[in-house]
Amino acid sequence: MYRSHTCNDLRGAHEGSEVVLSGWVNRRRDHGSVIFIDLRDRYGVTQVVSDPDNYPDAHAKLDSVRSEYVIKVTGFVRKRPEGNSNDSMETGDIEVLVTAVDILNESLTPPFEIDQDKPVGEEVRLSHRYLDLRRERMKNNIILRHKIIKHLRDYFSDNGFLEIETPILVKGTPEGSREYLVPSRLHAGSFYVLPQSPQQLKQMLMVAGMDRYFQIARCFRDEDQRGDRQPEFTQLDIEMSFVDEVDVMKFNEEALIGLTEKFASDKKIMNKPFPVLSYHDAMNKYGSDKPDLRFGLELSDVGDIVKHSEFGVFTGALNAGGVVKAMRVPGGASFTRKDIDELTEVAKIYKAKGLAYIIMDQDGPRSPILKFLSDDVQKALLKHLEVEVGDIVFFSADRFEIACESLGQVRLEVARRLDLMDANLFAFCWVDKFPMFEQDPETGEVGAVHHPFTSPLSLEDLEKDPMKCLARAYDVVLNGSEIGGGSIRIHDSVMQKKIFDLLGITDEDAEKRFGHILKAFKYGAPPHGGIAWGLDRLVMLFAGEPNIREVIAFPKDQKAKDLMLGAPSQMPDSQVAELHIKVDVAE
Repeated sequence: MYRSHTCNDLRGAHEGSEVVLSGWVNRRRDHGSVIFIDLRDRYGVTQVVSDPDNYPDAHAKLDSVRSEYVIKVTGFVRKRPEGNSNDSMETGDIEVLVTAVDILNESLTPPFEIDQDKPVGEEVRLSHRYLDLRRERMKNNIILRHKIIKHLRDYFSDNGFLEIETPILVKGTPEGSREYLVPSRLHAGSFYVLPQSPQQLKQMLMVAGMDRYFQIARCFRDEDQRGDRQPEFTQLDIEMSFVDEVDVMKFNEEALIGLTEKFASDKKIMNKPFPVLSYHDAMNKYGSDKPDLRFGLELSDVGDIVKHSEFGVFTGALNAGGVVKAMRVPGGASFTRKDIDELTEVAKIYKAKGLAYIIMDQDGPRSPILKFLSDDVQKALLKHLEVEVGDIVFFSADRFEIACESLGQVRLEVARRLDLMDANLFAFCWVDKFPMFEQDPETGEVGAVHHPFTSPLSLEDLEKDPMKCLARAYDVVLNGSEIGGGSIRIHDSVMQKKIFDLLGITDEDAEKRFGHILKAFKYGAPPHGGIAWGLDRLVMLFAGEPNIREVIAFPKDQKAKDLMLGAPSQMPDSQVAELHIKVDVAE
């Protein structure tokens, strides 16, 4: 027998019991005549202690073990001497007097300390992920992920949803992100792809009459990496028949509230029910389609006030059909020249040409742009923005999207610097009524903002001016991160063809890429809609981690490499030849 109890089971009530424990040497303390070891397994830590006089063989073996050795100990539970209890350990009132020791496996010296949460280079951590996962914080993240997923499985199952698995090897139907290709050995020259999402398959499950579907789905996108992205990721995928936006949003909101109350009970949900903002309002007020509502710093349109000013940056943007946005920062007059320069660089990353500002001192406003603004314009601005002594106002002037987004990013950076992001608040919101289409400013090509299966909000707008048509799409946002996105789908083949036409997808191309779903729609497709949650990102926020790699057991690095396994890797020529492909890499 390897163990009678885990390393978190024993309490004072077990005093006098003979027990067997197995685990890793978390910490070893040699007090000369006595050796103390903190023995660790997944469940916790128990202190074990040697007795060289009565059990010399066990003492000798404990003397030889080192950090991360795997050992089995047999011994008797006893209460720790008075004053020696450890309140930070659940087993802190007892220890095990060791009578026998088996060394099950030795360990090399780990490249970093397992028993302490000290900073370690990510390359070292990912290369030794099996060791990294032994650390308390990482272990707890993985356990939290398991509990959240189990809770969601139970919640959706209890509410009439069927968990249905969809294929991983599917047909390539490019919808935006680059797909991973899988060459077919049996069908020379043909390829499968790994799914970006089960979108079309879950819609066909609605055609099949499954009514309510969910899946913990693995998805794949061959795109450049950043902190909250991975080439393979996990979604909670949901689809429902005979629903509208309100139905889908209400059900998912209830699920998120329940999840928060169970797994983040220390967080206060800022608003219940969740606020609903249109895409335009979110951009207009917060400069983001995933606004962080934990703080104010709302953007304001001041175009009407400055349109007759002599400041060419403002008037030029307005004459070109753009906007002038302003953001008042209470207390922001304390920002140094260096702070303002750094905030300007943030704005420029998001295509702004610069970042104008006015500082309100005791002696009045000061700014390089005041010479271009008349006294009346200055007074009107200060009154409209309710500027007080000690404030600073930032301005951005450009096309609506650029002016809003660049100032929205400055808003976030200002909030970080002023510590306005309350870590104890969960500010959920919905953003809906997204544009149906977007046009590439360089090529002029029209694309779907979400995907080509999203239903338009107004058929009249679709006919009159497609570029002004809004979509029946909705995202759910938490503290400035999009955690889910969905839409009411098109369920009519005629409407779907109209959307394909607007996107420049020919009948021949549509049949080649999407013929399967167009055919399915002709057999009585119900009205349906759904949503997909980004589970990695959701767990990241619940765990309070800075990126999703911290809540994934075996993530890729920021170059999409698996440093532990050494993937991707070259394959033998014979195996490549079987797939009827030739590798041609420029040296």
